[in-house]
Amino acid sequence: MATVNLSDYKPLQINDAGSFRIGIVVSEWNDFVTDNLRDGAVEVLKKEGVKEENIDIFKVPGAFELNYASMQLCKERKFDAVIAIGCVIRGETPHFDYVCSAVAQGIKDCNILTDVPTIFCLLTDDTKEQSIARSGGSLGNKGIEAAVTALQMIDFKKNLSEKKGNIGFGNL
Repeated sequence: MATVNLSDYKPLQINDAGSFRIGIVVSEWNDFVTDNLRDGAVEVLKKEGVKEENIDIFKVPGAFELNYASMQLCKERKFDAVIAIGCVIRGETPHFDYVCSAVAQGIKDCNILTDVPTIFCLLTDDTKEQSIARSGGSLGNKGIEAAVTALQMIDFKKNLSEKKGNIGFGNL
């Protein structure tokens, strides 16, 4: 179990963050967690220069629906990145395993089937207390980490596009 706050980061200093468009899909299930994750993500995006009007938030009923909504946003091609936020807390049935696996596979599919970086921010915890600790509690806020990752992946894609003609086997 993690025992440190992993959400501390150095300012990214990414050029043109003000022009970035970010779609955030948030599960309403376990909203006492997902609202905190969303707020952490939005706070970092704005802090790093993304304009508030360029951050669109979409709500879905549960974690399973993150896949559909994220893929639809990717297909629209108006977002530079999509962040999928949800929380599944283990219960007494295998439902937890099926939902977590399906969401992981769905977000992976967004990343390999589209050219829009899609960030996995699904807490998959055993207890409510673990989810609270990772959504603004003692272990940080995974929403912050998701926003940082989104910005880094947009920057990666932008830099890759700029260098496209200069990439060869010697650069591997």
